[in-house]
Amino acid sequence: MGPVEDSANIIYLRPETAQGIYVNFLNVHNASRQKIPFGIAQIGKAFRNEITPGNFIYRTREFEQMEMQYFVKPGTDMDVFNQWKEIRFNWHKSLGIKKENLRFHEHGPHELAHYAKSAFDIEYNFPFGWCEIEGIHNRTDFDLKAHMEYSGKKLSYFDEESKERFTPYIIETSVGCDRTLLVILVDSYDEEGERVVLRLSPKIAPIKIAVFPLINKAELIETAQKIYTDLRVEYNAFYDQAGAIGRRYRRQDEIGTPFCITIDNDTPNDHSVTIRERDSMKQERIGSHKIREYVAKFF
Repeated sequence: MGPVEDSANIIYLRPETAQGIYVNFLNVHNASRQKIPFGIAQIGKAFRNEITPGNFIYRTREFEQMEMQYFVKPGTDMDVFNQWKEIRFNWHKSLGIKKENLRFHEHGPHELAHYAKSAFDIEYNFPFGWCEIEGIHNRTDFDLKAHMEYSGKKLSYFDEESKERFTPYIIETSVGCDRTLLVILVDSYDEEGERVVLRLSPKIAPIKIAVFPLINKAELIETAQKIYTDLRVEYNAFYDQAGAIGRRYRRQDEIGTPFCITIDNDTPNDHSVTIRERDSMKQERIGSHKIREYVAKFF
């Protein structure tokens, strides 16, 4: 570890999670009776000898890596590779990340790893520039053949339908969990004058709905707690009755809560509430029985 090669600095830590998948390829294939094409995905710790870690959690020596190795028949690999490029790009967009902040970068001849047939990075436009957040690679049959060579164990695949035996090609997607989290925070954070707002997609916001009684009045508190308890069955909700209503809104804006529901003096009589949307701050009066129907379309 570090810039100097010295026996005192030698450490043994995995630089990726992929090799464990190749070692277990036959176990997974035999136990689950999967047919090609199929994938094995996992998440776990990986380590890199970063000489100058930096940009907060973008570049660290220890990180959480999410990888998938998708095993395909040779000859179909580039079609599958292009499919996974699209799937992975759309996955990042599904997290609410702005499309204009995402792009592909193709590895040129001098960037390609020696085992790769083709490779693309998905990059994000960070405040410090465009940087990789995920790699998508066509690793050919290099990995399984290398494991066969050094272990002496057959890792080839027999196709019952075509009566053909072959070593699968591998399409890999590799993404850092830490970097994904950083992208989400950077992409969502916004300041509007004194208002700080985290524009998280409702799908991934930790708290979906906040419930407030307008004032500390027993009847309003009772109604608000009943609505809160009902919503908690389906959504991660939050209850707050302390402080001015504007401050309570701001607190939820800062942590990315998409919706706030306020119970006021009219609620016990007309059974309606005010629902406020985080990004536009638009407020709408709806019946309390329609809260789930209203928010469901956003999830």
